[in-house]
Amino acid sequence: MGATERPTFTSDTKRRLYEYVERNGTVKRHKLLEVVSLSAEEFQSNLESLTTDGYLQEEGGTLRIALEFGAVTEHERDDTEFVIRPGRQSDFESLIDTIRDVTAEETYVVAETIAEQLLYDDTVTRHNTVKSRMFFVATVDGEVVGWTHLDLPQIEQMQGTAQQTVGVREDFRGHGIGSKLLERGIEWAEANGYRKLYNSVPITNDHALEFLTNHGWDTEAIRRDHYAIDGDLVDEVMMAREL
Repeated sequence: MGATERPTFTSDTKRRLYEYVERNGTVKRHKLLEVVSLSAEEFQSNLESLTTDGYLQEEGGTLRIALEFGAVTEHERDDTEFVIRPGRQSDFESLIDTIRDVTAEETYVVAETIAEQLLYDDTVTRHNTVKSRMFFVATVDGEVVGWTHLDLPQIEQMQGTAQQTVGVREDFRGHGIGSKLLERGIEWAEANGYRKLYNSVPITNDHALEFLTNHGWDTEAIRRDHYAIDGDLVDEVMMAREL
């Protein structure tokens, strides 16, 4: 099942189970059993079918939707080995820590918002009829050191565009990790029919603006005094990349 495809079900029971988990992000197994009118045996049978088919996954008694959207790739540059792969629920805490580490050093309001949304949803992956998101992460020795995030509107009029963010911890910059993450997100968007990516950055974030410009992104618009940062009004630079 592709990450932007709507799943199909062989029964209304499976659909109801899936949609309840989708709507809530994560659901405890016992809680899901409480809210559906099924016998324990019927519940178990349908749940096993959904997990076998790759629609749901379970970890420690917690259910969430399961999406597969890319392979693991290994890279090496300047004696630094790193892996780019899809984000997993097990990355949850380290992913938030990485985003906060990057945004503490440089103002990146959109990324800060993403971290807060992750905490609110309590899940890495999100996929429903209104909005979906996905993460690819970079790891060094198994530790998350960077990410790229794709915010994917599911409303028909907006399905051709997506918002991408990318960040790498300062100690791991200069090894091409950010470039590989950005490239991975772009490749996925192209393969899934997106025509345009965009990113919004405060004009004071010189590093992010230079990085995106060097990778073929253009300034599409500037919103004057859009952010209030440290008591000052700061312009937002809206960058875009045509696919």
